[in-house]
Amino acid sequence: MYSLSNSTVDVYMTAVFGVLGYVFAKLESEPAPLLLGFVLGPLLEENLRRAMLLSRGDPTVFFTRPLSLSMLILAALLLLLIVAPQVRKTREEAFQEGDA
Repeated sequence: MYSLSNSTVDVYMTAVFGVLGYVFAKLESEPAPLLLGFVLGPLLEENLRRAMLLSRGDPTVFFTRPLSLSMLILAALLLLLIVAPQVRKTREEAFQEGDA
């Protein structure tokens, strides 16, 4: 990058993202969801804004259409599937502490 534009900002940006990548690696964070958020976030925001304009600001349009409702239900179920084991583990630890 620096060799193309002779900009020191490119060097600084590369250093910042390198440090950020190191921090995420130390925190054992997965890079794929973060990358998907950066790539798909603006597209999602634009289409949400478009949908809200078409529905004249009524958010219930997402619950009245079968396709969007099924996608929202699927997303909620997947979220519960991911969160439930952690909640169960925390509850078991709390009950074990109460018995002692």
